[in-house]
Amino acid sequence: MKPQWDDLPGNVRHTVEQRIGQVLKADPVTKGLMPGLAVRLHTEDGGTVFLKAVSTASPAASLYARERKAGTVLPPSLPAPRLLWSGEVEGWIVLLHEYVDGRDADLSPGSPDVPLVLDTLVALNESLTPCPGQDAVPGVAANVAMLQAKAARLLALPAEELPYRAMYEAALGRFSLDALDGDTLLHYDLHSGNFRIDDGRAHVIDWAFAVRGAAWIDAVMLGPRFIEAGHTPEQTETLLARVLAWRSAPADDVTALAALWTLFRLHKARFGPAEGRDFRARAAKAGRAWVRHRST
Repeated sequence: MKPQWDDLPGNVRHTVEQRIGQVLKADPVTKGLMPGLAVRLHTEDGGTVFLKAVSTASPAASLYARERKAGTVLPPSLPAPRLLWSGEVEGWIVLLHEYVDGRDADLSPGSPDVPLVLDTLVALNESLTPCPGQDAVPGVAANVAMLQAKAARLLALPAEELPYRAMYEAALGRFSLDALDGDTLLHYDLHSGNFRIDDGRAHVIDWAFAVRGAAWIDAVMLGPRFIEAGHTPEQTETLLARVLAWRSAPADDVTALAALWTLFRLHKARFGPAEGRDFRARAAKAGRAWVRHRST
């Protein structure tokens, strides 16, 4: 069970209220899989802020620390909630963000959100190249190593336990990790739930996986989400062509990264927490369709 506002040590709550004023109401935010506290705080002056906090003993502490660092270098003009304050208090990493109202993006065919999301992806590429704060986030290899580890576990299974094994092996056999190097600050985890649509604008939230790498990587990470929402692989690549960085992406490495993305979701669908297996299986199905399209 996720911690609540009242579960925080008194000194942590006091420190937060010194920054934003007295908290009159705390609404828990239950969406998302990240451990830790996520809550919308309503203050005595009528303001609303978004608070995230996690124990430094949590396995997710490093991701909160990364989001904290990314938040300090994101340009104010970026369509993302500003980090208002962050700190480490009594063994808790605390992040206070602007609260962005709105809803998840609808990525289905014909949705007016689709061009908003693509325009936002273009804006991210333009605003975050070169990478602000070179040392703020790690290189993309840090995240890809996790994908590779899960892929290796699946590929070590007997052949009959991994459908399309030969396709994945062929894609990964042409992979060059060096191709992912670059000087763009990447979100790395773009999906409908990490866009907030409000007043005709798409805001990007949750920068816990932010890394530095090639500008086209965020487009690859978003691609399977369009397929999952109902687009064909062909339609998805037509949409992504609106993103300048995508047009120069090395084809073999796009396919390989899509294969790693898919194998990671397959691994989570098979071995991960039960409550997340169904939606990860759906994501893996979309990723597999894209890899098949690009492998024929």
